[in-house]
Amino acid sequence: MLSFLPFLVLILLITCCVAVFGNATLDGASQVSLLAASAVSVLVGYLQKRLSWEQLEREITNKIASCTPAIIILLLIGAIGGTWMVSGIVPTMIYYGMQILRPEIFLVSSSVLCALVSLMIGSSWTTVATIGLALMGIGKAHGFDDGWIAGSIITGAYFGDKLSPLSDTTVLASSVSGTPLFTHIRYMLYTTVPTFSISLTIFLIAGLTMNISSHGNVAEFMEGLQHTFVISPWLLVVPVLTGIMIARRWPSMVVLFLAILLAVIVAQVLQPELVHQISGEEGTGLLASYKGMMKVCYDSTYIETGVPMLNELVHTSGMGGMMPTIWLIICAQTFGGVLTATGQLQDLMSIILRVVRGTASLVASTVGTALFCNIALADQYLSIMLSSQIFKDTYRSRGYESRLLSRSCEDGATVTSVLVPWNTCGLTQSTVLSVSTLTYLPYCFFNYLSPVMSIFIAAIGWKVFRRKGTVTTDQQP
Repeated sequence: MLSFLPFLVLILLITCCVAVFGNATLDGASQVSLLAASAVSVLVGYLQKRLSWEQLEREITNKIASCTPAIIILLLIGAIGGTWMVSGIVPTMIYYGMQILRPEIFLVSSSVLCALVSLMIGSSWTTVATIGLALMGIGKAHGFDDGWIAGSIITGAYFGDKLSPLSDTTVLASSVSGTPLFTHIRYMLYTTVPTFSISLTIFLIAGLTMNISSHGNVAEFMEGLQHTFVISPWLLVVPVLTGIMIARRWPSMVVLFLAILLAVIVAQVLQPELVHQISGEEGTGLLASYKGMMKVCYDSTYIETGVPMLNELVHTSGMGGMMPTIWLIICAQTFGGVLTATGQLQDLMSIILRVVRGTASLVASTVGTALFCNIALADQYLSIMLSSQIFKDTYRSRGYESRLLSRSCEDGATVTSVLVPWNTCGLTQSTVLSVSTLTYLPYCFFNYLSPVMSIFIAAIGWKVFRRKGTVTTDQQP
């Protein structure tokens, strides 16, 4: 059918982009591929239904407009990443977190440490590329196999990324499904926490039954943090206050803005020399403080700590670093808008939904589609967006709250992307850790158990919520 031609074109283009650009695919190649596939979809729509350009443009505009909150949140996330790092909040979390790293429980400790770091900075990629590299070296010194070390690192990094309000994939999944950010995060706890607990138990048992020896290379990392930042327990007040605001269900934009403001104040009080260094201005006046904090919010910041791997960890990109993701969202929404207007998305849905009956099969279909997109399109962002677009109307028509859709997309897309060798995530992590995807795959327990747990929770009907006034049985027309 002609309706499937745009999907085939997109799959072909993305495959070529990954082969040619590798880890740099998201820098622009994926976005161009989406626009090219959109053009094919427009042509098919015109040939099949003679749609006017005004109809297509209207649907594209509506799709892009629906993601405006996500774009604003992504910009705030870029700013909070910079301010929380330069203010010393994240370095303090890393410093105290590394103190729990004991040789006899290395695997479980490394997983927990990566989870804490990823939760704070909202990036599994940054966590793996920085603290993950340090943990690989320590783990090898202890005598652990590469697969076990990489598996524990990736498990923790993706757990933290999945639950972090600073994560672009978390924001994306909540936004495209129409779910408030913190509602989405709280709902993921029902599948994420049990899966992570199972993974930690496996790592704990494995670590305690292996021969390991003490190692002290972590001291260099901790010394670098102490030398560069003011490390103080008082800095933990900011994440605590942020957690309180989240628990009180304040709007995510308000919480993020206030978290940025608190970090700016803390940076001026505790890290003034660092702020002045970033500003590039001579002296320590008001101008240098103002310029420094503005650059932290919107620009890349490079801080010399004396430890190369630590330099990578404390590097931030600010709002500017979010532009490739925002660009990707706009292009993907353009593709989704054309698919919706031409009815090609409905054609794809009709085939998938033939096997959907109850809650479990609907969630399984969503998870399976997300995994298929990870394999076929080689990108977790596209997987999240297309899965949500395909199933959004079905979840709504059957009375399910949108958080079930957003959680299913995350369980199927975000965590499995690193298990696909040619996916951008799989390519990145295997390259950074120098461990092949197939080597660490068996030990990424959290990543391949998450989709299973999502389907299991849906099958037993635990915490499956429906909108008020809808039918409560799974069998709906």
